[in-house]
Amino acid sequence: MFRNIFGSPSAASVANLPHVSASQYQPLPHDDSGEEHHDGNSEMGIPPRGKGGEPESYRDAAAMLLIKLGRDPDEHIAVSPADDARILRRIDLALLPLMLAVYFLQALDKATLSYASIFGLIDDTKLEGAQYSWLGSIVYLAQLVMQPPLALALVKLPIGKLTSAMVLGWGITLVGMTWAHNFSQLMVARFLLGAFEASVGPSFVAITQMWWRRREQTMRIGSWYCMNGFTWVLGSLITYGLASIDSHMKPYQIIFLFFGTITVGVSIIMFFWMPDSPTEARFLTDNDKLIAIERLRNNQMGVMSREWRSSHVWETMQDLKTWFWVAMIFCISVPSNGISTFGPLIIQSFVSDPFQTMLFNVPVGFSHIIAVAGSAYLSMRWKLKGPIIALLCIPPIVGCSILLYFPHDAENKAMLLVGYFCLSTYTGITPLIYSWSAQNTAGDTKRKSTSALVFIGASAGNIVGPLLYSPEEAPEYSRGLRTNLALYVIVMCLVVGSSLHIRRLNEQHSRRRVALGKSAVIIDMSLESAEEVERMETMESSLRRGTSSGIGNYETSSPSGGDELGEDAHGNQQGDKAFGDVTDLENEDFLFVF
Repeated sequence: MFRNIFGSPSAASVANLPHVSASQYQPLPHDDSGEEHHDGNSEMGIPPRGKGGEPESYRDAAAMLLIKLGRDPDEHIAVSPADDARILRRIDLALLPLMLAVYFLQALDKATLSYASIFGLIDDTKLEGAQYSWLGSIVYLAQLVMQPPLALALVKLPIGKLTSAMVLGWGITLVGMTWAHNFSQLMVARFLLGAFEASVGPSFVAITQMWWRRREQTMRIGSWYCMNGFTWVLGSLITYGLASIDSHMKPYQIIFLFFGTITVGVSIIMFFWMPDSPTEARFLTDNDKLIAIERLRNNQMGVMSREWRSSHVWETMQDLKTWFWVAMIFCISVPSNGISTFGPLIIQSFVSDPFQTMLFNVPVGFSHIIAVAGSAYLSMRWKLKGPIIALLCIPPIVGCSILLYFPHDAENKAMLLVGYFCLSTYTGITPLIYSWSAQNTAGDTKRKSTSALVFIGASAGNIVGPLLYSPEEAPEYSRGLRTNLALYVIVMCLVVGSSLHIRRLNEQHSRRRVALGKSAVIIDMSLESAEEVERMETMESSLRRGTSSGIGNYETSSPSGGDELGEDAHGNQQGDKAFGDVTDLENEDFLFVF
């Protein structure tokens, strides 16, 4: 039977219940071997029970908060479309502006190197050979090294406080770059910049997973990734203005100092405002926290546990789909950072004025924004990732071909600009890979471990990217462009392979559900709108009351639950592992997204 959250217990009594903090979460007891205690039911996917009948396997913050508020974590709570929209709006307004600002500054801080290159940095610091390329790569080498410890830190430490501390570190580092006068000093500063910035991507993916439903995640990841495009637009315009300032400082020094100071200020705001999880958000009442948590049930991914589980790490390493995404993100990151670092120099090969070169980045930035936002919207609307990624690879293939075919001179300026604009859609691929990986991974430690591997792949690709270009190869940069062309084709092949593998995993879970007495086919409500969920539940409920045949083998992964939800042979409801900190491969109710 459905129970609304404003029913018993009363709203007032729930609101007066004490707040539960992460320090109160208790892990399962361990024996001397370090293994967790499970009873025989664990093999059947049934959470073991404690003395009071409570599920000992629950480690997730959402489950612990529900228990603290006197609710059974298995009990589904009815959430109306109006409440769903209200909480979603509140979460978006509280978190997205800060995330957008931080990611904009992160993209801008890294892009300051390419801006500085056209305002005399290379000559003033006497960079030679591949030294400038290494300044582009060293940031990602630092990020690669930092990913494993960051995965552990993101599980064990408060994510809001950790991320804000890292933002403060890179802001201070960028300010320090103002007085770097040679290659060695720039390398140290760029390495520290990468080390501090390493947490932003994984942190934001983790935050997106713990706050938004799977349907909503792609647009949110796309929104903060759009800041790369805004970097080309606003960053170019702001840099144009800063470089025009009459000062004893070099233009690039003013750029470093200005953006570094802004970053430090944003980090302070983030420290005091960014919550560490939905269970600890000051902008939500306890009733609103219940709704925010219930919205996530159908994700089958949990919220967070603060407990590192080695079994999740081992499963991550054995999971083939993880390596598909690592390979994809590597292949797309090579051309991504190569173009990002050498893009202004490619434009400069047929546009001689550095200020005009800077302004050409403005329309390029808008094309990046359109590519990211458009692909994210289509992915949400069509509930697909792979086919859209494959389509986004086609324009860059055309663009690379144009840039390789036509001589880089003023006579071919129009055609070369067309080719350069064709490259813009590559920016839509990376957030879709992040989203595809995030939506297909469950279990707190496994989510962080998978994210670490994906960002290691991205860092490795970003290291290689600029090294494929060399100032000596100007203006054609044929080696880098040929490699990029081949990698786009490889990405399309990887999309096909990963989609076939995900289809096989869904078929395996279907067979497991049948073996457990559940329905073979279920609908993933986490990919539907709240209005559509309510409509489908109403229709399903009517059908079940009217006939015993109808949809006997067709279930919904419903947020409302109650008697309409199917149960397995052991009396467990579909979706009762949502807050059990189990992985996607362990949970037979988990549906993988194509």
